[in-house]
Order: sequence, then structure tokens, then C-alpha cells
Amino acid sequence: MIPGHGSNHPTFRRSFLFALQGVRTALRTERNIKVMLGAGVFAIVMGCVLRFELIEWAIVVLCCGVVVAAELLNTAIETVVDLVSPEYHPLAGRAKDIAAGAVWSLSLAVAIVGLLVFVRALLRLL
Repeated sequence: MIPGHGSNHPTFRRSFLFALQGVRTALRTERNIKVMLGAGVFAIVMGCVLRFELIEWAIVVLCCGVVVAAELLNTAIETVVDLVSPEYHPLAGRAKDIAAGAVWSLSLAVAIVGLLVFVRALLRLL
């Protein structure tokens, strides 16, 4: 199906359901997204404990969302690479490694941001 092409174009509601199906599939099949969601839940619980201010909540929620979105994109890239290159090929491996590296670098940046937010919140309580 070509998006935006004729009567086969899905409705907004159906597109939304496809997106939810994608998230559900990733949650069922991908370990890393479960780990990232677990870390996000931990960050939210700790935000409650530390009584985050509005801007701190905004930063943490945005960071969690960006990391999960990056992992979903990485999973999509790896799935397409596996589809077009079922046997091992160095370029397929390189593409998958680069996509994983993008998630890793983003996660590192988010960890630093999280450290700054949590240290600030801890110092405010002292």
C-alpha cells in the first residue's frame, strides 16, 4: 500500500491503530525496549520521590519518549535489514550497528541530562 494513494489510504484512526500494533510488537519481541521502559518507570517513580518541578518533569518525560522512539526506529531499521538481507552481509551488519550506535549515543546524552536533573532535585531537598 502506498500512503496517500487512492481509496486504500488508511483512516487516521486506522493509522493510529497500526502505530499501537507496532509498539505492542516491539514490546513483545525486543528486550532493549523493555529495559528502556523500565528505566523510564524508575525515573518517573524517583521524580515523584524527589518532588520534581514542572520543568524537571518536562525534561524527564521528553528524554524518556525520545529514547523509546529511537529504539523503535532502531528496531524498524533492523527488521528491514533482516528482510532485505536474510544471510549475513557486512553492509547489513554495518547498518544495524550504526542504528544501534545512534540509540546508544542518544541514551548516553539522556543519561547525562538525567544525572543533571536528578542531582539538582537532590540538592534542592538538602
